[in-house]
Amino acid sequence: MILINLLPHREAARKRRRDAFYTSLGTAALVGGVLAGVIYLWYQAQILGQQANNAYLQAEIKQLDSQIKDIATLQAEIAALRARQQAVEDLQANRNLPVHLLNELVRQLPEGVYVASLKQDGQNVTLQGVAQSNERVSELLRNLANHSPWLTRPELVEIVAGNVALSQRDQRRVSNFTLRVTLKRTSEADKATQGASAASDAAAPTPAKT
Repeated sequence: MILINLLPHREAARKRRRDAFYTSLGTAALVGGVLAGVIYLWYQAQILGQQANNAYLQAEIKQLDSQIKDIATLQAEIAALRARQQAVEDLQANRNLPVHLLNELVRQLPEGVYVASLKQDGQNVTLQGVAQSNERVSELLRNLANHSPWLTRPELVEIVAGNVALSQRDQRRVSNFTLRVTLKRTSEADKATQGASAASDAAAPTPAKT
């Protein structure tokens, strides 16, 4: 017996292929949507985690800034206390400056030079006196410049010729002078003394070994 299929089999096959295509397309869209949702959720979790880390870091930075301000305040207070301590030490050390000044004048005045008046204004000292000659004044300037650990930068202000009457018949020509000199602070004088001692020790000959 011969069977003849009179149904439109081509349209049925085409429909089956179309249905399969739509099914696979829907499945692919569903899988893609699921993957996109998973990726989106993963990125959201990463963003939230990073935001939490940023918030933590900002909180730590604020805390560190506060600590830095406290440290800066403490450093300023320490510097102020050190300055006060140094000022007190300088005052205590500089109490003896007038004594050192008079001692140095006695040591550095050459023969034939006499101090008539002395005025101190801070570290500046003004001397007025009488010398037998200009050479004596020059010697005094050299002594103050080179041989005194306490006095420095001597400057001759003026020198004027004058006369001194030793008696009614005996009059001597003299030089009236005014000079300025700087009195070192105790710390500066100590450094100068230590430097001179070190230089003299270095210049001293080393004893020969036997």
